[in-house]
Amino acid sequence: MKLRRTKIILFHFIFLFSLSIISCGRTTSDTGLPGDQNPVAQKTATELSPTETPLPEPTAILQASFPDPAGYAWDLIAQGFSRPLLATNAGDGSGRLFVLEQGGVIRIVQGRAILPNPFLDITNQVGSGGNEQGLLGLAFHPDYEQNGFFYVNYTDLNGDTVISRFQVSADASVADSASEKILLQVDQPYANHNGGSLEFGPDGFLYAGLGDGGSQGDPNGNGQSLETYLAKLLRVDVNSGDLYGIPADNPFANGGGLPEIWAYGFRNPWRFSFDRATGDLYIADVGQNQWEEVDYLPAGSPGGANFGWNIMEGNHPYQGEATDGLTLPVTEYEHGNRCSITGGYVYRGQALPAWNGVYFYGDYCSGEILGLVHNADDSWESRLLYDTGFLITSFGIDEAGEIYVLDRSGGLYQLQAK
Repeated sequence: MKLRRTKIILFHFIFLFSLSIISCGRTTSDTGLPGDQNPVAQKTATELSPTETPLPEPTAILQASFPDPAGYAWDLIAQGFSRPLLATNAGDGSGRLFVLEQGGVIRIVQGRAILPNPFLDITNQVGSGGNEQGLLGLAFHPDYEQNGFFYVNYTDLNGDTVISRFQVSADASVADSASEKILLQVDQPYANHNGGSLEFGPDGFLYAGLGDGGSQGDPNGNGQSLETYLAKLLRVDVNSGDLYGIPADNPFANGGGLPEIWAYGFRNPWRFSFDRATGDLYIADVGQNQWEEVDYLPAGSPGGANFGWNIMEGNHPYQGEATDGLTLPVTEYEHGNRCSITGGYVYRGQALPAWNGVYFYGDYCSGEILGLVHNADDSWESRLLYDTGFLITSFGIDEAGEIYVLDRSGGLYQLQAK
């Protein structure tokens, strides 16, 4: 480990030198998606041939520091959304943002205007009665410009998870709503802790986050079970087979657990993201009664990491004692005025170079936006940056790497210099 860290730090200095030369789980209600209510009444996938997958190489830490937040502000870009939950881009050079509305609609933002017609409207097949149900995740295929494929995660009219693929129509501003192809369906025992995040990793595989199925304290033991998709981060190859293939280096590709599982031990990984410069993975997992956490896997990490729920809540014993082999959070915070973490992104845009390398995340209840940096000595530092008053459901990122935040009340904001 010491040798590896020395190499990382040396790489970092060489990198900088080269640059210089060339230029809420809650006490009263159980919370997963911010603001969820007490659980309501209770209510497999196809394994295909594996494909060979080279692991991405570990990357050097790109040193970050905190600028003075007072020099920047969150500027209102668009408003009038109905319960917005995500803002992302298609990577197609169009400069558009796609905003998910919980009821089942995807809207396009061009500049500062919301296009009048939705990109996709599947409200007739989305169940969004609970605070954590609805259209929850969206990811565009890395080759979207060529194939027009994008992937969504939603709860159906029975409250169960559906991950499916759609395709854009001949009109680039409208998807073909009849093109749906379901990849995965997962029964949900309760109405909360559905997870919902979808992201393509730097390896080209699709990652999907699912919560533990709900209620309080993981009553079904899903967090530590390898025979359920719940409480997991899944990883599949959507370019293999009819539906998807299993990457050969998935930890349970050859048995011992469901082959789609990449990591486990989550309560409700509402939002996760990859650092676009390093490939590192950041996962914000919503806590139970006391602790919210950010989990981390550096690029090149093998699959099979166990993040501890429900043995641990954050760095603290929950139902058991800490055991060897758990991957504990890199930062956590305690409840109080805060109650439910909302994960974000590492800033890698060009407009605000002082923020380069800072991971933005927030809290739904307090409206506070925090920053996290990974130092070259492998330590972590977190700071309060802004107290917005927003109900922070998600952060967003555009093609240029600029960062946004969504307020459940209907606004989309971008961080800009004053």
